[in-house]
Amino acid sequence: MPLVLSIALTHVRGRLRQSIVSVLGVMLGVGFSIAMAALMQGSQEDFIATLVDAMPHVEVSDEVRDPAPPPAARFYGAVNVIGARPDDDTRGLRNPARLRAMLDSWLPGRMTMTLAGQAVLRYGGRDVAVSLTGVDPASYLRVSTIGDDMRSGSFMELAANLNGIVVGDGVAEKLGARLGDTIAASTSSGGVRRLKIVGLYHTGITQADDATAYAMLKTAQVLFARPDVVNRISVKLDDINVARSVAARIERMTGYRATSWQEANESLMEVLVVRNVIMYTVVGAILLVAGFGIFTIVSTIVHEKARDIAILKSLGFGQGDIRRIFLIEGLVIGAAGSVLGSVLGYLITLGLGAVTFEVRTNVEMTSLPLTYSPLHYLIASGFALLSAGIAGYMPARRAAKLNPVEIIRGAS
Repeated sequence: MPLVLSIALTHVRGRLRQSIVSVLGVMLGVGFSIAMAALMQGSQEDFIATLVDAMPHVEVSDEVRDPAPPPAARFYGAVNVIGARPDDDTRGLRNPARLRAMLDSWLPGRMTMTLAGQAVLRYGGRDVAVSLTGVDPASYLRVSTIGDDMRSGSFMELAANLNGIVVGDGVAEKLGARLGDTIAASTSSGGVRRLKIVGLYHTGITQADDATAYAMLKTAQVLFARPDVVNRISVKLDDINVARSVAARIERMTGYRATSWQEANESLMEVLVVRNVIMYTVVGAILLVAGFGIFTIVSTIVHEKARDIAILKSLGFGQGDIRRIFLIEGLVIGAAGSVLGSVLGYLITLGLGAVTFEVRTNVEMTSLPLTYSPLHYLIASGFALLSAGIAGYMPARRAAKLNPVEIIRGAS
């Protein structure tokens, strides 16, 4: 064993009780930091996964990103047009067959075309305004999780019944209707049709359960008086990380606005980034506090071993050797605390993973979302060693500058 390391370990063992307290401080800091990071990242990944599963990875709408100015402004330089009325029902993704053929040739995923609009459902003298979406059930189930949210009936019943409708359980409750009842659906375009409830679903999202309904695409096109028109293309990708590039390519090819899930939730993603910054700031603060314990014990050793330092210098030890001795003492305490803290963090994480609870809307037991990542252990241990190194270096630097002659003469 190198002499410098042997001296450092001897100093640490000489104040064993204080050393153990410092090691415990680092251990607790590292352990709880790892557990907190596992819980924070796990909840974030679970939230993003739920968000991504519940929405299309790319959604194409019947809009353009940079709409052209009105004719009056383009030809006459007008800056404000009052009273101009655009033609009704001019929007929509027209010629969907051509769009499907264009995208199917290269799209790395699955897609479905829908027509959504506002409708009023009536049953037993009660009216409920809903967002009615016309779908192709088979392709829609490939990009949506609504099949898992069905509480009664079947979403695929729409394919067997052009006069069928699937509604949220909140809509059914407002109407006072049940599975199998026939309700009336009407739209602002004058379309009226009697539809049979063939399915009820519950997503847990009030806006969806209380104000949405699904029918066959052809049925919706008749109700909205928009034959051979869709106004939305929903895409599920095999790799969600390519959503931005796929959206950009679709937009270039079709001219319609294509929004990736990252763009649709941009503000939310920024909040998650800030959340991570706060988390690692708290982790650093915890380990910085643990570093003060190391600073205290190394400073105490420097003060107590002043005569030993003088003797070592008189024997030929240079300032660099003295600095390394006390720096090693801090790092030894930090390394021991990091190892024990990693074990503690793993045990705490296992304990949190074993905690189960029941959500009111879910009859199954649910556990805390956790992520086991080596990066958490590396970051926590790195912070601990960094704080230990800084805490050890400051008194080590002072020890290296001590004058052996003054010490021996009792001047210090």
